[in-house]
Amino acid sequence: MRNPDLSTIDLIVERLRSRLPAESVEVEDQSHLHAGHAGAVMGGGHYQVTVVSGSFEGLNTLARHRLVYAAVDDLMKKEIHALSIQAYSANEL
Repeated sequence: MRNPDLSTIDLIVERLRSRLPAESVEVEDQSHLHAGHAGAVMGGGHYQVTVVSGSFEGLNTLARHRLVYAAVDDLMKKEIHALSIQAYSANEL
């Protein structure tokens, strides 16, 4: 259930921290770079996330992205139009 008091960035951070769990999450709203884009008209924002999680250990890029998308799945229906992902395990930093 979506908390109406949280911004989309807060929701993304909350989902990634709790569902992966992520040790570090940084989210940047890049919607302003996509003004006029067809997806932007529909209301969803464009976000870049950098996530560090032990859940990514030993996984390839595609598997890591799948975990991130699964964590924010409900937000992809309205709040998020596009998501750029950088996913690392703690050992890669």
